[in-house]
Amino acid sequence: MKNHKEPICPFCGKAYSEPPALSRKDNSTLICADCGTREALEIYGISIEQQDEIIDAIHRSKESVLK
Repeated sequence: MKNHKEPICPFCGKAYSEPPALSRKDNSTLICADCGTREALEIYGISIEQQDEIIDAIHRSKESVLK
């Protein structure tokens, strides 16, 4: 069995296992889905607090689907 390491997001520093997002900042850097969501929300002027709430809601939704 191969030793598989999860990639690390260069923006937040966290390991991720979901498919990566492509950063809108340079169109070449692969980032975690949460940071990709944050970049998309920033375009519309969504505050950090609201971004946190939206990302938390996404995580809760994913958890409920997996149950």
